[in-house]
Amino acid sequence: MKAIVNIQYGPPEVLQLKTVEKPVPGDNEILIRILATAVNSGDLRLRRADPWAVRLFFGFTKPKNPVLGGVFSGEIEALGKNVTRFKTGDHVFGSTGMRFGAYAAYKCLPEDGTISIKPGNITHEEAATIPFGGTTALHFLKKANIRDGQKVLIYGASGAVGTAAVQLAKYFGAVVTGVCSTSNVEMVKSIGADKVIDYTKEDFTANGETYDVIFETVNKLSFSNSSKSLKNEGTLILGASGLSQMLRGVWVSMTTKKRVLSGPISQKADDVIFLKGLVEKGNFKPVIDRSYPLEKMVEAHRYADQGHKKGNVAITLT
Repeated sequence: MKAIVNIQYGPPEVLQLKTVEKPVPGDNEILIRILATAVNSGDLRLRRADPWAVRLFFGFTKPKNPVLGGVFSGEIEALGKNVTRFKTGDHVFGSTGMRFGAYAAYKCLPEDGTISIKPGNITHEEAATIPFGGTTALHFLKKANIRDGQKVLIYGASGAVGTAAVQLAKYFGAVVTGVCSTSNVEMVKSIGADKVIDYTKEDFTANGETYDVIFETVNKLSFSNSSKSLKNEGTLILGASGLSQMLRGVWVSMTTKKRVLSGPISQKADDVIFLKGLVEKGNFKPVIDRSYPLEKMVEAHRYADQGHKKGNVAITLT
């Protein structure tokens, strides 16, 4: 089968199209024919081994699992003998978690993984872009105990996590301010933000506004600046933080009334099932910037590496 193989850590050119063995499902697994996947920040970090500590967990000199890709949408082709949750021919979407492997024509996953029947009102390409940003935003907003009427600011509102966070915060009843660049202002408004701040023209930390929740999705905002715009008992979400920010967040949480949330997220089937329901009811819309065929994965990674994508970069397989 076709797969994009990450032969070593480095720039996009380390990704190569190869033929690898097609997997066979175990007793409790489903075999999915991948019809779409996406390029996410996790794929970029793992490809580059950035931070360097990635090597301690995923392979010191090269990736132990050479096929990246953490999200998918596709069709179930075969079932293990003990599978009861799904049937052959079901169209499903979800996350592979730390197994990765969605940059390939087929992937086996346990039936109790982060998988749901695909929403019927969107394409496979759209469905594949939902799990990364959607589950990340959902995880943190639920931990922040977001409530109706709260003031929530999303920094990096035009990215994969940001576009999901804007829509989910609105669904939970928040008054949402999005922060993005000039070219993305109208898009962020179109997905429900009550107010949009163009960071190239206005510094939100200097306008005197304070927020119940600040969700920093792109790790480009200084810790001190974001903290001073937070209410005394507010919550700061560091959705893309490094170790130093995480440690500082722990200290702030221990020594003040403010809470700082960071760290890895947990993913469950319930999360993608919840997102499926929102999509079907029109409360959540996948945002796709560009789409590439699997064979142009290097080009897709080059574009995503620039850090300016609007929503998601989708990958299609035929």
